[in-house]
Parts: sequence; C-alpha cells; structure tokens
Amino acid sequence: MVDEKIQATVIEALDMFRPQLQADGGDVEFVNIDDEMRVHLNMKGACGGCPMAVMDLKMGIEQYIKDACPEITEVVQDNAMKFEDFGF
Repeated sequence: MVDEKIQATVIEALDMFRPQLQADGGDVEFVNIDDEMRVHLNMKGACGGCPMAVMDLKMGIEQYIKDACPEITEVVQDNAMKFEDFGF
C-alpha cells in the first residue's frame, strides 16, 4: 500500500502539469501507484492517440512527478496503444 502523502503529492503534481496537456486538447487520469512505486496513468483526449504522448509522458510528466516526489521510479501509460492497434 502506497503512503497517502506520496499519492497526494503525485496527484498535486499532475494537477499542476495538466494545463499544458489541456492546452493541446488532452488530459491525464491518475490510475494508481503500484508496489514498485510506478505511477500508472491514462492519457485522454488528444493525448490518448497522439504519437508524441510517450515523449510527453517520459520527458514531461515523469520528470515533473519525480521532481515533486523522488520516491517514484517510473510513470507508465496504462492505455497506451499497442502495435497491433494500428492495423499493421
């Protein structure tokens, strides 16, 4: 079970980053923090199918959250599209 203070810090960091995503028609939804201290998110709106979502997630959201909460090891997208989803 993850400490409530850590979860609150992560959610607060997401809320502070959210306007940058919303400016481009996207958003992010907090799912949970697992036992390995990975934050699970769902990208929504324009971010849900955007090829740049991985870069936004890793270079933007993940760094922002890790700066706010160093205990976090990684940020992962639960609803990421798989290769098969593209119809290849």
